[in-house]
Amino acid sequence: MLAPPRPLQIPSGKEAGAVLPEFLHLPALVCAGLRFTPEQFAELCQANPEAVLELAADGSLILMTPTGSETGARNSELSFQIKTWARGNGSWKSFDSSTGFRLPDQSVLSPDASLVALDRWQALSDTERRGFAPLCPDLVVELASPSDEGPRGLTALRQKMAFYQRNGARLGWLLIPAERAVEIWEPLADPPAQPRRIEAASHLDATPHFPGLVVDLEEIWAG
Repeated sequence: MLAPPRPLQIPSGKEAGAVLPEFLHLPALVCAGLRFTPEQFAELCQANPEAVLELAADGSLILMTPTGSETGARNSELSFQIKTWARGNGSWKSFDSSTGFRLPDQSVLSPDASLVALDRWQALSDTERRGFAPLCPDLVVELASPSDEGPRGLTALRQKMAFYQRNGARLGWLLIPAERAVEIWEPLADPPAQPRRIEAASHLDATPHFPGLVVDLEEIWAG
């Protein structure tokens, strides 16, 4: 059971003025078919800071789970390398896996690592920066779990990469440590191109989208 949330109005399909249960049990909540606006989702997250959640474009909740220790170590190394490059470049803002972004389709997703052009970040208001920034990152990176089950499995993450692609990401990397492979998701084209796969990958070069950004995958694969 999670901490009791503040009362929220339930959008379409529910009686006006209805509130969430006194104690929020997320699996039951999803089964009930509740839908949230991004604003309501933000309130839900504030009321349940220990919950790991994302919001789909249709307003449904995506139930995440904390990462295992090995994946957490990989996330840390990934964020470190990208942040180091961003600091040296000076034109980018880097973000870790705890950051949610409100995409143009009204979903709220949290990449494992991401970059946003500094001018785009600076164009946001103070209020927008404090909440879920209303933009799609320029670079999004996701780390797949060893199992294909759940929201961190390959199937779910490929769907998520497609969401980033449709919402304007300039480049997406899906890292698959169990296979030492990477899927490269390029900007959306017409017709959409399939992601390009690199086997036995030891490094990633983000040129031409992010000149000079090279990620050492051996450090990430090591966990």
